[in-house]
Amino acid sequence: MPDRVGRRAVSWASAGAFGRSFWQPPRAHGDVIVGREVSFLELFYDLVYVVVVGQAARHLSEEVTWAALGRFTVVFGLIWFAWVNGAIYHDLHGRAEGRTRSYVFLQMGVLALLAVFTGGATAGDGPAFAVVYAIYLFLLGWLWYSVRRQDDRAFRRITTPYILGVLVSATVMALSAALPDGMRLAVWAVVVVGWLVGITVLDWRNGATRDTSLSASESMIERFDLFTIIVLGEVVVGVVAGIADAGRTPVAVVTGILGLGVGFAYWWSYFDFVGARRVASRRGALSRWVVGHLPVTMTIAATGAVMVSMVDHASSGHAPDPAPLVLSLSVAVGVLALVVLATSLADWHDLAEVYRPVSVALGVAAAVVLGIGWLAPPPWTQILLVTLVLGAVWFFGMVTWFSSTRHGQAPGRTGRPSG
Repeated sequence: MPDRVGRRAVSWASAGAFGRSFWQPPRAHGDVIVGREVSFLELFYDLVYVVVVGQAARHLSEEVTWAALGRFTVVFGLIWFAWVNGAIYHDLHGRAEGRTRSYVFLQMGVLALLAVFTGGATAGDGPAFAVVYAIYLFLLGWLWYSVRRQDDRAFRRITTPYILGVLVSATVMALSAALPDGMRLAVWAVVVVGWLVGITVLDWRNGATRDTSLSASESMIERFDLFTIIVLGEVVVGVVAGIADAGRTPVAVVTGILGLGVGFAYWWSYFDFVGARRVASRRGALSRWVVGHLPVTMTIAATGAVMVSMVDHASSGHAPDPAPLVLSLSVAVGVLALVVLATSLADWHDLAEVYRPVSVALGVAAAVVLGIGWLAPPPWTQILLVTLVLGAVWFFGMVTWFSSTRHGQAPGRTGRPSG
């Protein structure tokens, strides 16, 4: 009998130890994991956004109009801010134990349901999209609040406004389900603008230094880079869908392959100029870096969506208006957003002899690309010219870099190669 009681005691003690290890509280602010890398769980989580972004882009690919572009901008903004909230929370407070995994999988379930309604979010599925999105934000609000409960008081002046912003946004989104389509979309646009302003204000209010757990860590920088790769995949999807819709004609195939060049040029420009680089400790730099990724990723996804129409109409020699100008506008805004990102980097001032001429070149490229779109040449010609312009800027940047006094390694790396 004593042996049996002893074994039971050991068993209960082991079960208790397992439970405490399996279900741990979130990491508090300041509890930094030095050298943390993006986990397999985060990569799995981001795969759900491949579907969500794809559904948002599908609506634009089917109807390339200025109104459709506006609707896409609002919906993508909501999706992007949902991703930012989830990604930053996990980077600052996630662990590798059961609680974190369970909540991440719960988020993925909600996001999968959100994807179902994303394609029709600005039409008949708008109310369902609003409700599911609100549920997701309430879930994130609870997660952020669970951190606040155990945080040092010094961090509460930062976390409290942020949590209130999440909960207010969730409430507004839920209430918007009862509004007509046009008014609902306007409310969503206000939510997106509110987040842009809120992130900027909080950063300027609290961001005198970035040598804290609130800085952009290597893992967070890598996470944003990976999301950029996700939206670059939309260019590939757009090319494939366009070739398929065009009946695989030779001119459609050629135009599609050239279209891949735009995605390739985006990749080279992003990862050789701004990707995988440390964010400056200057006040406002972090918010500029975070917010700057919105137009970068949004315009890449829009480029992929418009590519469907461009490739589909390659045989006719002219894409329907306003597809050519929408394509060029997407590329031009994305290129200018790279300049915004560059100004937030730690090397912006130290490597001014590289970044400033390249920024001017990017501005010139944006103007040239817009001119090409306004002229609306045949789809294959426009896509080829856009790719050549982006390639010329990249080449100019590399020549500028290697002609500087630095060694032949890209500036400001976080320690991991971009290739």
